[in-house]
Amino acid sequence: MNLEKVIFGFFIVLAMTLNYGFFLGEIDNPDHHHVYELYAAIVVSLIATVLKFGDRTQVGAVLLSTSLAADLQLIAAAILWAIMGGSMDEASLMVYIVSLSGGALMANFVSVILLISETISQRR
Repeated sequence: MNLEKVIFGFFIVLAMTLNYGFFLGEIDNPDHHHVYELYAAIVVSLIATVLKFGDRTQVGAVLLSTSLAADLQLIAAAILWAIMGGSMDEASLMVYIVSLSGGALMANFVSVILLISETISQRR
């Protein structure tokens, strides 16, 4: 077993699961979406992105691009929450934030599917 690949896969899957945990719930209910879970999703997603920089294959390039897309959407959601937090209706704001998180979730989902397909296609 390769410890580097275990850590790599762990952070990719953890980024997706944290993002899913934030995304799950009523889209306009702020009680269903905690700010610390969003920040945890951002931190783990950024760690996963850094781990993807070393791969020089075509699949590695696509993995990196999906991770960058997820990072961009999660960071945009956090900035939106920080800037507009007090000046906008809470339910309306949460719809935008959760929608951005949903886009990041899709990017993370593609990343996990690519990781699984690459793992299955490798020969021993």
